[in-house]
Amino acid sequence: MLSTPETQTAAPASPTPVNPPAALSHFDPLVADWFAARFATVTEPQLLGWPQIREGHDVLISAPTGSGKTLAAFLHAIDSLVRRARLGPLPGHTEVVYVSPLKALSNDVHKNLEVPLAEISALAAERGIPLAPIRTALRTGDTPQWERQKLLRKPPHILVTTPESLYILLTAAKPREM
Repeated sequence: MLSTPETQTAAPASPTPVNPPAALSHFDPLVADWFAARFATVTEPQLLGWPQIREGHDVLISAPTGSGKTLAAFLHAIDSLVRRARLGPLPGHTEVVYVSPLKALSNDVHKNLEVPLAEISALAAERGIPLAPIRTALRTGDTPQWERQKLLRKPPHILVTTPESLYILLTAAKPREM
């Protein structure tokens, strides 16, 4: 089910596979081509979520594990950064904050952020398309002090954190500058 403040759309009784190129037409060609090469179809949470996310709505996607919810959210953020990275260096501040419980963090970050970014960057290089680096970082309670200082000096474009660490980031003066 997909919920936004303006609408509530129940999932159809039986999901219909969607041809990736049609569903990916609003994404940068690098992102769309990467997705189409990696996945056979777009999942229902992605199909229903992407238009709402693209329009700037607050979106809650509720679906079973493995249905593509996290990638639905990350792909839009990756797309936005890739589009701007094509034009040159990205700003020196954090643009996306992803909050996840510690238990799910490692898998979420690797499968839905690190792998797509690395493969999209490789695709850009293969095609001779200049793409500025997109920095990511993970901040938890276990993050060493030296790494926390590094985050302040060179903030990531995408910051992945836990609810507990987000509280610290929002209430401490220096981290709020990211």
